[in-house]
Amino acid sequence: MWRLERLLRRRAPRRDSAAAPGGESTQDGGPQGSPVIVGLGNPGRSYERTRHNAGFLVADELIRRHGGDWRKKKKAVEAPVNLGDRPATLIKPQTFMNNSGAALGGCRVQGLIVVHDDLDLPPGEVRVKVGGGAGGHNGLRSIISQLGNDFVRVRIGVGRPPAHMTVTDHVLGRMDVAVRDAVPVAADAVELVVEQGAEAAMNRYNVRSSGA
Repeated sequence: MWRLERLLRRRAPRRDSAAAPGGESTQDGGPQGSPVIVGLGNPGRSYERTRHNAGFLVADELIRRHGGDWRKKKKAVEAPVNLGDRPATLIKPQTFMNNSGAALGGCRVQGLIVVHDDLDLPPGEVRVKVGGGAGGHNGLRSIISQLGNDFVRVRIGVGRPPAHMTVTDHVLGRMDVAVRDAVPVAADAVELVVEQGAEAAMNRYNVRSSGA
């Protein structure tokens, strides 16, 4: 049985000058750093409005709501923000989707929230999940290979491609209106995970879910 709240509330071992993921210091070494929200996508203007970049758009929505500036790191752009009364770090990997995990060096799986597009949900539906496999998503596969799978996912449905289209062409195709309209909803879901925990977010957003 998942102990969902441990992902955001489990205390870290005390360390001198402990640092939270993303380089933000904590005062006493715990809780386990600040939450780290990773929006998945591909860098570059040609990918900006594709289905695969739904996670990037949610990260952009959160920085619009809460202020902050993107800071360029070696393999990502990052922004410290406050979500409610909690400091957090937003990350957009700049490694391209298949190598997303390489951009998360130094992050811990505890407190990690990954926002991504999902083929198994209808376009525009938002769901929250803890753990599980990659489900064919190469960005998730890369993160799992680096950190394990014990993290929260905020999933944005993009639907399955039609019979004549490959999965690659579908996820790299222009984003549907329903998916674009789901971006602020997914941002709301991230805020709820941070402020009240994954279980509260699942209770709100998974009401129509049947094990998806």
